[in-house]
Amino acid sequence: MTRPDLLTIDDLVVDYGRTDKNAVDGVSLTVGAGETLGLVGESGSGKSSIARAALGLTPYRGSVRFQGQELQSANAAQWHATRGRLQMIFQDPYSTLDPRIRIGDQIAEPFIVHKAAPRAELGAKVASLLERVGLDPAMARRYPHEFSGGQRQRIAIARAIALHPTLIVCDEPTSALDVSVQAQVLALLEELQREQGIAYLFIAHNLGVVRRISHRVAVMYLGRIIETGPTDEVFRNPQHPYTRALLDAVLEPDPAERHRTHLAPSDLTSPIDLTSGLEEES
Repeated sequence: MTRPDLLTIDDLVVDYGRTDKNAVDGVSLTVGAGETLGLVGESGSGKSSIARAALGLTPYRGSVRFQGQELQSANAAQWHATRGRLQMIFQDPYSTLDPRIRIGDQIAEPFIVHKAAPRAELGAKVASLLERVGLDPAMARRYPHEFSGGQRQRIAIARAIALHPTLIVCDEPTSALDVSVQAQVLALLEELQREQGIAYLFIAHNLGVVRRISHRVAVMYLGRIIETGPTDEVFRNPQHPYTRALLDAVLEPDPAERHRTHLAPSDLTSPIDLTSGLEEES
């Protein structure tokens, strides 16, 4: 099924000036309406830098277009409108919540900033959002420190979906959670996608999480995307040694599935030659 592109990134370069290598080095990718693109790679590969560029949180070269709007050239009014349709869920929800403000007031903030609801309706809207993410509306009066990590991530999701976004950038949203809570949060994101047609740029290093939630996957290595394709296809038949090595590092509980040839780091391609794929095995 062909999906119209929501986010289009062309030849993106992010350079923090700390080394002679770009954090993101000429990346191009698209995220279609209602789909999840999983972006995977080791820490430091450039995944979060792409997320920050897509949200205008870091300077970049190249092109980032959201629903056809070039974000670098957007004026204040265009950015304000975009913010309602393009949201983000961060890895650590506690760091994004103000510890001095009640949760209900923080969830209500998008409605106030964007003038999206009369103040008389804010209480009902906050209660509805808390219910939608599986929390008791009475919790609106609590402060962030009174919640568990999983509950705080649900609060972050509630705030992110308040204005019915078309795309949410998820930057390692489950990596700080234990396995059972992680599964619950993923199920919630999947439900929201089915109900509201939300697209996700889902950034993670956990390949199991990416395989579960993503329609397509892009693999990053040293600031570049070295492989992309439908998730099942990439996992079943990886074409780049780095992708193969990532998959080999995943523990497989089913002995019948332990069929991959394991690669050592020395087997990976040189950073200078990231485009070459797997050689024919002897």
